[in-house]
Amino acid sequence: MRKDDLYITIPSFFRCPISLDVMKSPVSLCTGVTYDRASIQRWLDSGNNTCPATMQVLQSKEIVPNRNLQRLIQMWSDSVARRQVDAESAAPSSVVVPSQDHVKLLVKQLDKNCSSSLAKIVCFAGESEENREFLARMDGFLNAVFDFMRNAESDIKLIEQVVSILDLIQSKIQDKKPLLESNCLSTILVVLQRGTSDSQIQSLRLLESIAIDGESKLKIAEKEGLLLELVNSLSKEKDERLIEASLSCLSAITKPKRVKTKLIQYRTIPELKNLLSEPNMSVSIIEKSLKLLETLSFCKEGRVEIRHDSKLLQAIVQKVLKVSSKATEHAVTVLWSVCCLFREEKAQEAVVGCSNGMTKFLLLMQSDCSSATRQMSADLLKLFRVNSNSCLSSYDTKTTHIMPC
Repeated sequence: MRKDDLYITIPSFFRCPISLDVMKSPVSLCTGVTYDRASIQRWLDSGNNTCPATMQVLQSKEIVPNRNLQRLIQMWSDSVARRQVDAESAAPSSVVVPSQDHVKLLVKQLDKNCSSSLAKIVCFAGESEENREFLARMDGFLNAVFDFMRNAESDIKLIEQVVSILDLIQSKIQDKKPLLESNCLSTILVVLQRGTSDSQIQSLRLLESIAIDGESKLKIAEKEGLLLELVNSLSKEKDERLIEASLSCLSAITKPKRVKTKLIQYRTIPELKNLLSEPNMSVSIIEKSLKLLETLSFCKEGRVEIRHDSKLLQAIVQKVLKVSSKATEHAVTVLWSVCCLFREEKAQEAVVGCSNGMTKFLLLMQSDCSSATRQMSADLLKLFRVNSNSCLSSYDTKTTHIMPC
């Protein structure tokens, strides 16, 4: 079968022996041969009492749905559909990359033919590093974009194109203060609320790039609705790419104490617990979740919330030596912060109660992890020595497999 330039091979057992088409509703006769329901029903309704493929006389004209084959056909059909979408998206773009002189003209005409102009500028910026450098250094370009943003808040498609341009050239922009203006942050908030996953990720990268010092981080956090939208993006039902971008952005802006306090008020820690408890989360998301949790654990309000959540503490202990060296170091730091540095008793009790916790910290002390992680593991191990002497005596170092941190 050929669809445009995409060639598709149909497995022979997906075809109905009568119509030779892919079966929509496969059913089996008593002979074991499978047909499409419509085709075999017409055969039987015509008075035939034999199996068309084998010509055996049918002991029964009952037809039984072949669910397994139907599932296979559906999976194959979905795969073909995805290939068609991928082929279409990989097709050469019909947009011609404009020249530098043409781009200058497009910038001047932004208000007159904004949608077409923005699309061409996005194409130009995506073409090369040289083009992105040209836009960032072009006199009046950023001012024209910011002026356009002030008047385009109602059209999400135009806003997404503006954000796409700014994301492409953000590393080339030397003065990023204009990006912290209220109207620019408002535009980013609109995209996070109403944009596609791709444009939301671009907005988050843009936010992360402008969070360069304490003042900029506070401005981002204090923009009404923005911080809450970032926390909402952590929901495990979201696109994993969006979750990862949100975690990176939150980690970048969470250094000031005021930001930490706000994040805790917005229930960030329960969202992080959900991500850590999810069995199929990517390594990167787990690492970034633990990194953000580590930052929040050095805030009093964060430690209080962590110490009262035994399930969260158990989830953190489980990640030690199970995900990556980064994840292990972040997890150990969180546990050490609440249990040893600030001596939260409820947290100590929950950590001591975790199965294999003591074994993991013993392994860490013998591994090639950082000296800081080994020292924190030694401090945590003291909790077990005080509370679990019987467990310590049964530990057999000869039969333990040491995993690198």
